[in-house]
Amino acid sequence: MLENLSERLQGIFSGLRGKGRLTEDDINDAMREIRMALLEADVNFKVVKGFIARTKERCLEAEVLDSLTPAQNVIKIVLDELTELLGRTDSKLVLGSRIPNVIMLVGLQGSGKTTAAAKLAYRLKQENHSPLLVACDVYRPAAADQLQTLGGEIGVRVYRGDGQDPVRIATEGVQDAIDNLRDVVIVDTAGRLHVDDEMMDEAEAIKRAVKPDQILMVVDAMTGQDVVNVASAFSERVDFDGVIMSKMDGDARGGGAL
Repeated sequence: MLENLSERLQGIFSGLRGKGRLTEDDINDAMREIRMALLEADVNFKVVKGFIARTKERCLEAEVLDSLTPAQNVIKIVLDELTELLGRTDSKLVLGSRIPNVIMLVGLQGSGKTTAAAKLAYRLKQENHSPLLVACDVYRPAAADQLQTLGGEIGVRVYRGDGQDPVRIATEGVQDAIDNLRDVVIVDTAGRLHVDDEMMDEAEAIKRAVKPDQILMVVDAMTGQDVVNVASAFSERVDFDGVIMSKMDGDARGGGAL
């Protein structure tokens, strides 16, 4: 993923290195090529617009153009802005003092929430926690069965409930964790093919019921630039704390990550 974008940027950088001095036209040409490379990688156009504007402004400063190595300075600015875009900090899952900690997963259907829930449970188990998986997707056929199978493979208990009310299942799941001395609850909620009010209402109801310590949105890395619209919609309704990107080993253009 992002391999094609890397190659395009390397080509643009090579062209800059081949020039002794840089003019404003050289900078404009490079920014135009970088803009096309990002758009072709399926990066959201608003993200690209802001990125190019910031980068171009920094590159056109006199101290850059008049330096002994203007090309190297421009390349450094582009890389710095890319790093800023992706984030400079190493984001870790930080659990609070509440027992049990409740982590709620949200996202579109097919984003990989159920698999991500099991992976998260497996990681927490390796860190000496006692997680409980709660199957709140009552709509997708065999969703609970899938979670049960994954939980069995990693040795993590799965609470399924016996009804069709996701809010009740989530609430009962938290109580089950208390009764069985589990210190982390991972709530796997249902997804939809589209961001709709019904799904958001249900997610909000589960949030009110279990008061999660963290809400994590699971995003398919192959979604492309539409992921920005999806993330915005979820942010407005459930105000998630972080994102898990699934399917990062795919061969998609990867612009959604940026």
